[in-house]
Amino acid sequence: MTEKLQIYKCEICGNIAQILIPGSGALVCCGEEMKLLNIQHDETELGEKHTPKFENNDSGRNVNVIGHPMTNEHYIQFIQAYSQDKNELYTKYFYPEEEPKTNISFMPENSKAVEYCNIHRLWGSKDN
Repeated sequence: MTEKLQIYKCEICGNIAQILIPGSGALVCCGEEMKLLNIQHDETELGEKHTPKFENNDSGRNVNVIGHPMTNEHYIQFIQAYSQDKNELYTKYFYPEEEPKTNISFMPENSKAVEYCNIHRLWGSKDN
């Protein structure tokens, strides 16, 4: 059984899919089951460069990843923020050379965030 907002990746072609409405079937791509990406947390330097962080400002809340490379070979592909009940979802996609930062004016204080690195995969804010 899938869960709302889980993220899966095809290990063959690289497709990434997210569950919006859970179901009982398996996600299949290129003839193989897609792999569920678990949210990583780590207190090391690797974790620090991948953990999305919230900061409040006058126009809402920023979500950013500090100190991560943004090159063609290694970059943050997206950041997502979502409410605790998972009924509000915001996604921002990035390209190499962009700063991995976004402002979200509607996210409540208890929101959570994840980011996807093209090399190190899925990382979550400390309260995920």
